[in-house]
Amino acid sequence: MIKQTLYFGNPAYLSLKDRQLVIRLPDKEQSITRPIEDIGVVVIDNKQITLTSGLIEALLGNNCALITCDSSHLPVGLMLPLCGNTTQSERFRHQLSASLPLKKQLWQQTISQKIANQAQVLKGCFGAEVGNMINWSKNVKSGHADNLEARAAAYYWRNMFDDEDVFIRDREGEPPNNLLNYGYAILRAIVARGLVGSGLLPTLGIHHHNRYNAYCLADDIMEPYRPYVDELVVNIRKEFDDTDFLDKEIKKRLLSIPTIEVRINNHRRPLMVAVTETTASLYKCFSGELRKIAYPER
Repeated sequence: MIKQTLYFGNPAYLSLKDRQLVIRLPDKEQSITRPIEDIGVVVIDNKQITLTSGLIEALLGNNCALITCDSSHLPVGLMLPLCGNTTQSERFRHQLSASLPLKKQLWQQTISQKIANQAQVLKGCFGAEVGNMINWSKNVKSGHADNLEARAAAYYWRNMFDDEDVFIRDREGEPPNNLLNYGYAILRAIVARGLVGSGLLPTLGIHHHNRYNAYCLADDIMEPYRPYVDELVVNIRKEFDDTDFLDKEIKKRLLSIPTIEVRINNHRRPLMVAVTETTASLYKCFSGELRKIAYPER
């Protein structure tokens, strides 16, 4: 069963009772409850929200990703459980002992699938010519993925959002960067949650290695999933007249990312379920059981 994503944007008191999340709103006499076991992601987007320590413990014990937002209502913090798998120490050892050639091969697979998925989004949304991107996806070499990734990204963003004169993908840039930032933050939390559930350290990447980044591996593994967020943002901009600001309805659409249907291992899965297949296959690559990560294909 796919886990729920809960968003809280108004003042509230959140507590725990009988393995239930209890939601109390200031202007309501009755409380609302949700089973802890059904929750996968919680987004906190108001400074007047109180969470009890017992609730936080229960959420993390259920491998829930807890996201906090800043004054601009963009995700800024992520809390995950320290232990998410019964054989975690063994899995850590396999991850830590992964050789450099193996990491390069896994990164090659990651970028190849990312470019292939970008090509299909570009073709599906805008009917763009993507023969060059498909060719690049098939020619990514181990240890040289960055060059073709950069070329593909330049072509991809130049042709995305065709109603913009010149769109530049920049975290601090003009809209629709705001929608992309929000969507990627949700996706990152989903992937980090999946990694912890598979007994892996989200800090130790196969490519990203910023010493100040606690989620390098999540940033690696989410790459082939990014085009699904991009496609959702394209559709949101078609549905809404004004997307310069993230209102309640736009956030609601972005919070549907865990339920986006993707194709992985020749089956249709909700994105959150597909991520667990991806992270499970990643561990098997580290342990020597598999040679290829299971990524979604468009």
